[in-house]
Amino acid sequence: MQEFSSTYEQQYAVALFNSVRFEIEGGGGPQSQLLHRKDPLAGRSIFSGSLFQYLEENQKWRNRFVSVPNSYAIRLYERKTAYDRGLHPKVTINCAGYKVLTSMEEYLELINTSLPGIKGKVGNQPFIKRVTQFPLILWHPYARHRYFCVMTEKEQKKWHAVLQDCVRHNNNGISEDLPVQTPAFTNAVRLYRQAKGHYGTWDMMCGQPPQILANLVMETLHSDLRDMIGPRLKGKMQQKQRNWMLISDAVYRQVLCHTNGRYKELVESCEVQRVPLDARLRTDMDQIVTSKEHVTNKIRALVSPKAEQLLQTSVQPYISSILDALMEPTSRGFSEVRDIFFKELVELSKNSLNGGGKEKLGDNMEKLSMLAFHPVKMQSCYDKVEELNLEGLQQRFDVHGPSVFVSRVQILMREQMDNSVYTFEQLFNQSLESQGQEDMCKTIQRCQDRVLKKYDYDSSTVRKKFFREALLQIIIPYMLKQLSPTCSPELPRFKELIFEDFSKFLLVENIYEEVVLQSVSKDIMMAVKEAAVQRRHNLYRDSIILSNSDPNLQLLGETPSVEWSTKFGGNEVDGSVDVAEVKEGGSSRRRKQVVSMIQLDGVPLPYESCLEVPDLDPCDNPKSPDSVNEIRGLINPMLEMVLPASERNQEEDSLKRTGMEIRTGTVISEDGLEEDITHLTTKVETVSRKSVRDKSSPQAILQELKGMRKHEADKPEEMVFESTSEETEVRPDASEQTAEVSTAESDGESSPKSPLVTDSSLGSDSGFQSLTSKGMDEVDPLPLNESLDKEEKITSPVKVVLV
Repeated sequence: MQEFSSTYEQQYAVALFNSVRFEIEGGGGPQSQLLHRKDPLAGRSIFSGSLFQYLEENQKWRNRFVSVPNSYAIRLYERKTAYDRGLHPKVTINCAGYKVLTSMEEYLELINTSLPGIKGKVGNQPFIKRVTQFPLILWHPYARHRYFCVMTEKEQKKWHAVLQDCVRHNNNGISEDLPVQTPAFTNAVRLYRQAKGHYGTWDMMCGQPPQILANLVMETLHSDLRDMIGPRLKGKMQQKQRNWMLISDAVYRQVLCHTNGRYKELVESCEVQRVPLDARLRTDMDQIVTSKEHVTNKIRALVSPKAEQLLQTSVQPYISSILDALMEPTSRGFSEVRDIFFKELVELSKNSLNGGGKEKLGDNMEKLSMLAFHPVKMQSCYDKVEELNLEGLQQRFDVHGPSVFVSRVQILMREQMDNSVYTFEQLFNQSLESQGQEDMCKTIQRCQDRVLKKYDYDSSTVRKKFFREALLQIIIPYMLKQLSPTCSPELPRFKELIFEDFSKFLLVENIYEEVVLQSVSKDIMMAVKEAAVQRRHNLYRDSIILSNSDPNLQLLGETPSVEWSTKFGGNEVDGSVDVAEVKEGGSSRRRKQVVSMIQLDGVPLPYESCLEVPDLDPCDNPKSPDSVNEIRGLINPMLEMVLPASERNQEEDSLKRTGMEIRTGTVISEDGLEEDITHLTTKVETVSRKSVRDKSSPQAILQELKGMRKHEADKPEEMVFESTSEETEVRPDASEQTAEVSTAESDGESSPKSPLVTDSSLGSDSGFQSLTSKGMDEVDPLPLNESLDKEEKITSPVKVVLV
């Protein structure tokens, strides 16, 4: 991070110089003909639905409700009710850098290469077991993997399109609206990797800048950790793979946390210096430009002969083949975008002819407005570009793969589709306000023709720009790598030609790369121009320029987007309403959903409960304690032993000799299961204390007992209390337990005081409450409790009869 920070600070000043110079001198490419929507997903959510997630903590599959907001982050909730109540999600996944897999074979192929020397056999099963035949796996080279599955193939295709759109959107995390920070960051990353000997494209240049920095750190750290920790991992092959993934994820999260803080500090420190640097640039711009041209000419004299020779022998013969490999799938993808847009407008015309009124028109226009962000409808366009193949050129030009170019084309296709839809909306709305709803089909046709013509021109411009950038991304790193041994040692001497006051804005390394770029740009421009002549690619020639062809249309771009459901009072599309409140920006509103919910035949959706999906082999994986009895069993484990009859009888006799009473019974648990139990009860005899009342006369005792009889006359249950001068015995009929209370003789003889017996001393055994001297003094005797089978039965106070 220290090396990168110094490189970024240098590139920040250079990017600021280029930005100010462009602002002063002007320039730019041809003007776009289609309108551009500033915030197309405002007030929208992408998708929501339910699927099954594999939890590695307890190795079980659980049903989860998934929400994909307009930020394209994947939010997982236990159930839909938690989402509706606005609770925080259990898991939020940023999909930058992930790959979406739909088969275990693809996944096994990737994880088998995660650890060197640890590879599974062809028929080996993964450490997770599928419960359906339609898995969805999010794989990342460093972060934690995510496992999902659905019930049908239709669901799998829709979820696959949604997840791929999340990955595509999050990979494109570097904002193009920052003319200084973005080029400073990208150039710093490229120069840092080149200093380490890594030239060419990089697949992990995806996500926000802190994520890219974390990937940059892990590019070196990950291999070092693998070599150090891999040989020390113990267990079977699957266990080693799982442990390695957990270690890698923990390290990646720590690195990402560190890069987040460091990058924020780095940007803030550079932004503080921006104002004085900007003032100096505007004051000395002419002198800085003159100094740069002088140094450029000196470096060109050194580099040009070597670059020209390398270009003729190793680059020019391959430019046409590279361009063909890029143009074929790209042109098919943009043609598919045009066809889908045309079909949607034809469908809109048919619906207008079939009637339905304003409400139906509002619903159809709402669907059309989000066409570019509907991953299922756009999937056929994306699939065309997936056919891009640079095989045979990757090793020669040090290209890791076509994924960088495929992602870029797909983002451009989505932008062109949204621009076309937005332009049609504005033109159609303008026509409705001026002409009304009469002859709706002709109005749609006129707007359609205008938009398609503008789309053809803009798509041609966008594709030609992409082809030039892609060729430069492939060829320039290759040339820099080949020229580095002879040219790089000569560059330090050119620093003496730069004034010290301008040294922050003019770096020899950047000027050297510009010279190499200029040497090959002419050949690239000629190759793209020749390709435009071929009609099969449907490209406009550079001589055809539509500038300000429709000035009134540009004024429409300044008006806000049309809310069709509000304008025509249409109903929102089924499944298009996100009932969760939007708390972002301090406002609460209902969000409209781009993709409709998945509705299966005979299966009610959404899934309301967090159902458990049974494993294929439930004995292999440990289960979490779901029931109350299982939790009790974990806290107080019980060991069941089966004894022979003779030993069991001996055990019961020994317990009886120690004063234990043995009873058996059946208990119905909360899960509805009957269990046989053995209940042990300890018989306890308690002796009450002698009190002053014991020395009273028999006549006084008789009067008290008569008063108790009148007080207890309304009690429903009666018991006979037989008393003699020697002993009093209580026998409650409703209880299976017995208690004996002995008193001293009433003739006044004194006896030693017995220890006081409390409730807590006996509650742990049988749940009885013994009669103490305090209880004898009160009018109402204490009830007798029974705790068998976890129920409390209270025996009513006894009725006492003196015999």
